[in-house]
Amino acid sequence: MKKDAQTIIDSPEFRSLVASKGAISAILTIVMLGAYFGFILVLAFNKALLSAMLSEGLSVGIPVGLFVILLAWGLTGVYVFWANDKYDGAVSQIRQGLKRSE
Repeated sequence: MKKDAQTIIDSPEFRSLVASKGAISAILTIVMLGAYFGFILVLAFNKALLSAMLSEGLSVGIPVGLFVILLAWGLTGVYVFWANDKYDGAVSQIRQGLKRSE
């Protein structure tokens, strides 16, 4: 069994899958951290921008904060869509290749 696991780990298909998963994860993480820390930095250094009123009782900060929250949900959805569409199929192909080689 240990040899089978090493065979999978050493396969170019698995290495490609790990690389693409890492790239997708890194890109989505950078986007989320950029939006979150951008919001926090604007809040820390330019409060007047976020406290500007769009209408009575609604400052700019409320929709911007809501956007950051919705962005997190959206990026999660992007990752789930990618994982269901590409990642799971690639995992299945690697498993099938292992079964054929037994």
